[in-house]
Amino acid sequence: MQLYDPTVAGPERNYTRAAALAGLEGKTIGLLENGKLNALNMLRETAALFEQRHGCIVAPVFSKTNASAPAPVETLQAAANDVDFLITGLGD
Repeated sequence: MQLYDPTVAGPERNYTRAAALAGLEGKTIGLLENGKLNALNMLRETAALFEQRHGCIVAPVFSKTNASAPAPVETLQAAANDVDFLITGLGD
């Protein structure tokens, strides 16, 4: 039997938050769908509100195949290069 100590600290991570956008007008939205049944429909409806209210542009959809796992680094880097902000959410 192998035992693990749940109180041991993991690797230290030094994350910083992205700077807030000054406004939403004309910004490009990225959608990150997680493969859940209604995720893409929900995200498209949400993005449509940003288009109507703020003149945002919707970029092609980014996908991940596992809803419980983080998006691959390559996907997040591509999104960071192509969009001003990213919307994600569960579709259950």
